[in-house]
Amino acid sequence: MFKKCSFILFVLIVCFSITAGCADHGRETYKIDPLKEKIIIGQVVSLTGQLAFGVSVSSGPVYDMWVEDVNNQGGIFVKEYGKKLPIEYIKYDDKSDADTMEKLLSKLILEDKVDFLLPPWGTTFLYTAAAIANKHEYILIGGAGGAIELKEAVADMKYFFSTLNHADTQMPVLVDILEELAIKSVTISFVQDLHGVEYAGTLVPELLARGIDVKIVKGHPEGTQDFVPLLNQAKGYNSEAFLAFVYPGDAMNIVTQSIENNFNFDVFLLSVCPIFGFFRDVLGAEAVEGIMGTGAWNTKSLFCAGDFYEKYVRYFGEEPDFWGSLVYYASLEHLQQAIEEAGTLDQRAIRDILATRIYDTCIGPFSYDNGTFIGHLGQIGQWQNGIFEVIDPGSNRTAAPKIKPKWM
Repeated sequence: MFKKCSFILFVLIVCFSITAGCADHGRETYKIDPLKEKIIIGQVVSLTGQLAFGVSVSSGPVYDMWVEDVNNQGGIFVKEYGKKLPIEYIKYDDKSDADTMEKLLSKLILEDKVDFLLPPWGTTFLYTAAAIANKHEYILIGGAGGAIELKEAVADMKYFFSTLNHADTQMPVLVDILEELAIKSVTISFVQDLHGVEYAGTLVPELLARGIDVKIVKGHPEGTQDFVPLLNQAKGYNSEAFLAFVYPGDAMNIVTQSIENNFNFDVFLLSVCPIFGFFRDVLGAEAVEGIMGTGAWNTKSLFCAGDFYEKYVRYFGEEPDFWGSLVYYASLEHLQQAIEEAGTLDQRAIRDILATRIYDTCIGPFSYDNGTFIGHLGQIGQWQNGIFEVIDPGSNRTAAPKIKPKWM
């Protein structure tokens, strides 16, 4: 009898050990550090290299501002420590190299043992980081980057939260706007990467389904300099709209070459570049009048959005981008409130709260639906009288869309 009971006890112990081991396959079991005096947040991001400019004018300043705001308030209150803990912000430069990002992110998790992570910049980098963070059961809230493909790929990564809107919500709204302006024909230009391919690929079926004639769909390598042949071809086909899914360098070339050669279209959309104030400032308010872009929000969208805008300008002396910056900051406000409600720094407990709670933020009520934020203030914007207006049909609209005036 004793031997039988011992064997049963042994089996139970082994089974318990296996179960516990499976539960802890990612992050180590959370333990309170009695000597803890700060929350350590780590980020691997492109401070140098080809992606550095994008970081500097979009998400990068937002994270810096949030950390400073939190520390100016004494930190984040964590109940299990009975006090506010200030943030120590560790930032590593991946030099715009994906392999370097992966190695440094693992270092933050395994060697530095940071409490929380902030995201890298760009879709490819974000996808890689999401997989690593989820493996180690670290919360990763997405920032500048993402795509339909990414959302599908990370659907089972419960520690990853997506924040930006993308082609699946923006392109149907764009077609609504084209119909409102009675546009019947378009030319599409796109950079040959995930961003360009996905946006063009999502848009074309929407256009065809609604009877809008697609005259040209043409891709180009990133860094292409000469768009005159395509613009001339679009003009020859009498395209009423020119829609380009490109990054700032390409976008600036397309605009300047259109002006120089007097290529005019009733609708002129560039996916990324128009969201930045420098787009208007460099080219001039008259030159960008009527140009559309993805996004979008402005100070008229919400009173609290105006507060964010004014604070950002005080910090940095320039405007935030009118697509993601407001969402990035709101996601951090949401994270802070989840930490405070959880009363702990345990990622697992905070993750469950993040996934289900609604908190008021600078973008209004903020929450996730299956790990994706869906409360964007706008899908498409248009420069009108120096303001990037939200021109979506519906309640978020801040101005009606207009036919683009001819170049002056």
